[in-house]
Amino acid sequence: MLSVTGVSKTFFPGTANERRALNDLTLMLGEGDFVTVIGSNGAGKSTLLNAVSGKLPVDTGAIDIDGVRVNRLPDHKRAKYIGRVFQDPLAGTAPNLTIEENLSLALLRGQRRGLGRGLSRKRRGQFGEQLAMLELGLEDRLTAKVGLLSGGQRQALSLLMAGFTQPRIMLLDEHTAALDPQRAELVTSITERIVREGGLTTLMVTHNMEQAIRLGNRLIMMHEGRIVYEADDAAKSKLTVQDLLREFTNIKGATLSDQAFLG
Repeated sequence: MLSVTGVSKTFFPGTANERRALNDLTLMLGEGDFVTVIGSNGAGKSTLLNAVSGKLPVDTGAIDIDGVRVNRLPDHKRAKYIGRVFQDPLAGTAPNLTIEENLSLALLRGQRRGLGRGLSRKRRGQFGEQLAMLELGLEDRLTAKVGLLSGGQRQALSLLMAGFTQPRIMLLDEHTAALDPQRAELVTSITERIVREGGLTTLMVTHNMEQAIRLGNRLIMMHEGRIVYEADDAAKSKLTVQDLLREFTNIKGATLSDQAFLG
């Protein structure tokens, strides 16, 4: 489903600020895999998601989605393959458009169609049904501007929009980090439901180790642009936060604590 092979990315090459963000990284996700990604700041986690999504070109290596080589495609041509939710609740939606207009844009992603086609009576009914699943009352606010929603509501809407067209790969970039604990738990629960019911192949970056252990069927740990540890479903079911902290102490040069993830 997703194949990242020998991918490297260096920022500011040849300068005093040169930094190797991805270092010959290889990662394979099968159909329906839900992989959580942890690591300290600067480990390359978000760079990996940006490389897969097309936001950043890679220096070397190959990225294939569903058998299609995509690392030379611009990000707008990858849209039909990818759904993404960002850390900032403001990033995934258009605040000056209504809820139904945002949903229409998500539904028509990658298609050359006008916005009006997405706002038929039938389509509004479908939007209402989808929003009702969030249990946030948004199905009764289709014509409300998204900018009026809370951060948790916007993030839940972003999740729904990202999964609307059944993307081949869902990218979640610390999408609960900016929320308070109660709303973060709500969005986490919605994430589990959307991924499970949609059977979505998912790559999720998080600083919350408890969340990384609880969600998904695989866990990977990154450090200095490499994958330094991986746990499959069976191994992950036995992991604790302290186990992961101990793994990091075995990595030369890593000085991490639980606050590095949970703070």
